[in-house]
Amino acid sequence: MRDGEDNAENRAARFSAGFRRARNLALSLPGKLLSLSVVFVLVAEVLIFFPSASNFRTEWLRDRVDAAYLAALAAESAGDMMPGEDMVRDILAGAEAVSVARITDGSNELVLGGTLRDAKLITADVTQEGFFERLIATCHTFVAPEGRYVRIIAEPRARADTGELISVIVPEAGLRAELYEYSRNIIWLSLFIAAVTAGLLYLVILFILVRPIRRLARAMTRFQKDPTDPGRTVVASTRSDEIGDAEAALAAMQSEVRSAFAQRERLAALGGAVARINHDLRNVFASAQLVSDRLAMSKDERVAAMGARLVRAVDRGIRLCQETLDYGKTQERAPELQKVGLRNAIDDAAGDAFAATGVADWVNEIDEALVVSADPDHLHRIFVNLVRNSVQAMEKSEVSCLTVNATKGDDRVTVTLIDTGPGVPGRVQETLFQPFGVSGSKSGSGLGLSIARELARSMGGDVVLAQTGEDGTTFEVRLGVG
Repeated sequence: MRDGEDNAENRAARFSAGFRRARNLALSLPGKLLSLSVVFVLVAEVLIFFPSASNFRTEWLRDRVDAAYLAALAAESAGDMMPGEDMVRDILAGAEAVSVARITDGSNELVLGGTLRDAKLITADVTQEGFFERLIATCHTFVAPEGRYVRIIAEPRARADTGELISVIVPEAGLRAELYEYSRNIIWLSLFIAAVTAGLLYLVILFILVRPIRRLARAMTRFQKDPTDPGRTVVASTRSDEIGDAEAALAAMQSEVRSAFAQRERLAALGGAVARINHDLRNVFASAQLVSDRLAMSKDERVAAMGARLVRAVDRGIRLCQETLDYGKTQERAPELQKVGLRNAIDDAAGDAFAATGVADWVNEIDEALVVSADPDHLHRIFVNLVRNSVQAMEKSEVSCLTVNATKGDDRVTVTLIDTGPGVPGRVQETLFQPFGVSGSKSGSGLGLSIARELARSMGGDVVLAQTGEDGTTFEVRLGVG
């Protein structure tokens, strides 16, 4: 009993494994191409079948007319000897007809046979049927009821171009039976053609398209596991088609990524060295700060002035070291967007910036009711950096004034910050938003605007330099509507 259960389980396992393989093949790219090829060929065969079946029906009707015409000639050749009933039956059976009549001036002149009484009769005028009429009549033949007859009106091929017409009545069962036989042959032929065509297409596409794509996929997978290994770079083939272009592009991309990884490793090593240097510099600056504080408290005015300058220089050095370390180790958290009152948020940020950098005239023209969608901490840091940057730019200006206003669009709020500084020099504009770029202020680290733009873009906005000149500089901060 146990052996029987094991055999059943093995059969079920084999069936399940076979089913999975067949399913994977069907869902693979070659399987999909094979299925689509079969479907397309069958669709084409269906489109061809109905016109060909219509032609088959027309030829069958003409053959019956020709056979009936020859039967009529045989009857007429008897002359005055009227054929007997058995002879007429044999002649009509040879023509597969019930009756044959000659059409003269629109009237039927019976030659052989007689008329039908209760049987259902339809007319097929071959001389008048168009393309669509033949298609419709063919479809009707497939579903014709039993015992129906067809009255065929046509011109015998032996009397072509004479205008002579004859009328032949035949059972429709023979036409329907031969149409079914013809359809079965066409179906088997179509399936054979579909299988052969699909197989050939499958082989061609497999070698021309699928296998190169698989090779590219494997190359990308291998490269993903170890991008730094030069041996995992794909070797572009000499193909001049899209596959060749993809191979060349992938090889170029892999080289660039490998170079980027190498550069990242060098930057990581450089960052570690800078961190150690910064640590030592901070110790040096701490000692220098003690000395500079003592000098700044000297009773000698000249010494005190030099000490004050030294204090400011040491403070800038310490701040630069701290900002460099913070930028190198900080990974900004994802923003948590919420509705924030814009006017009060910018006032708070400006207050913190003024406390750290210096005071300027502050004009806030933003409507108190204006609300934006932003992360409060990110928003605060953006405007602290912008205000501090503007105050530093206005250090030598006769008038230090900062004006902020905002305009609301359909899906954006644009905040404009205008200072009265000397403007941003052209050489500075090129690297204004790059980390450690050239700064317009001697005390700047070159990180403030870079951080502000990074934070704004993380919230779906941006920070841009809108305008600059001798009369001042305008920055725009774009935020979402709350």
